Amino acid sequence: MVTTGNEEYHSVRTLHVRFREGDDEALEDALDALDRGESPDSHLEVVYHDPADIHQVTRPKTLTLLRTIVQHEPSSIRETARLVDRDVSQVHRNLQELADLHLVELIDDGNAKRPSVWYDAIDIDLPLTQSAIDSENVRA
Repeated sequence: MVTTGNEEYHSVRTLHVRFREGDDEALEDALDALDRGESPDSHLEVVYHDPADIHQVTRPKTLTLLRTIVQHEPSSIRETARLVDRDVSQVHRNLQELADLHLVELIDDGNAKRPSVWYDAIDIDLPLTQSAIDSENVRA
């Protein structure tokens, strides 16, 4: 990456989307670092238990909205709709669904709501093993 000296360098912030189980080891590492008085690397994670939620994340319209928010930082839902060339009410509904999934934050900004995304990439972990799929039905 070429920089001009005026840009602030930051690492890519990746949101880890997981199905049924989170990354407990990464969480424990971060908590241990805090206990030692260190500042751990951020670990952004959301865990879904419904396959429909994973589908919602990977829909083309969702990805277009998320990319648009990251790249253009629109000041309102109306501006977001204009940027993706869609109806404002549809975009509002989709952004509210994404806010409910903790993928977008809708920030009150005067009379408007400004969509905000705090990550640059999404990493989806979807295990295909039967034990992972049936893990909620198994009790020790």
